Amino acid sequence: MNLTSHQLKLLAAFLALYLIWGSTYFAIHIAVTSWPPFLMAGVRFVLAGTLMYGYLRWRGAANPTLAELKGATLLGILMPAIGNGFVTLAQKEVSSGVAALVVATVPLFAILFARLFGHIPRRMELAGVLLGIVGIVVLNMGSNLQASPAGAAALLFASAGWALGSAWSKHLTQPKGLMSSAMMMLTGGIALLLGSFASGEQLLALPPLSGWLAMLYLAVFGSLIAYTAYMFLLQHVSAAAATSYAYVNPVIAVLLGVGLLGEHIGAAELLSMTIILAGVLLIGWKKSPR
Repeated sequence: MNLTSHQLKLLAAFLALYLIWGSTYFAIHIAVTSWPPFLMAGVRFVLAGTLMYGYLRWRGAANPTLAELKGATLLGILMPAIGNGFVTLAQKEVSSGVAALVVATVPLFAILFARLFGHIPRRMELAGVLLGIVGIVVLNMGSNLQASPAGAAALLFASAGWALGSAWSKHLTQPKGLMSSAMMMLTGGIALLLGSFASGEQLLALPPLSGWLAMLYLAVFGSLIAYTAYMFLLQHVSAAAATSYAYVNPVIAVLLGVGLLGEHIGAAELLSMTIILAGVLLIGWKKSPR
């Protein structure tokens, strides 16, 4: 079967989300051992956004209009700043595998927020939401989230912010093409740096090489490549399909956490993974067309 250029782009975008974003939890865990969380996330997104903006301007892309900049700023606050920033904050206290499990609730939040824009959820979608809630309850029975209610709250807030941005993105005026990703990363990164300053974060010593490499991996692969792939998918496939990375990311994050960081995953975490992923699958399940 010969794939068209568009199909190859879609395939590459999905693979980027599945593999790269699944590994970013591991990279964040390494980075926050030497970086303050909001500062690291802010530097990550400002760096990625600046590089992409500079490249696009060099290629002749136009600057965004005021209306486009407003839309990109709103999405930048919801997605890079809240969605990624609070995951980074939570990973100071919560393991990378558990963080990925909670973030797997993004499609559940997306269904709820899509209702604000006129989408009436199907029965299967509602069943998926209920299963996801059950999965979070089971996950809270394990030791990881019980030991850090603040980490759990930060992860749920991050998931809700990301989902609201994903649902809203189809209804906001945004810059054309990749300039949308550049502006969202830049504005989200600036918001994170302001949050870092407001919360009193301080970089007491220069991070070691591992901290710099982790931040650069997040900036180049997690932001420039995977984030752009996600925005591309949001424009060309349904929100349910675009958020399907939630099926795979927790598995990759758990495997990396156990294999490389020595994290412990107990029965409650494994059961919650099964329940949450089953809920996400129900949300994405559609009858075959006639």
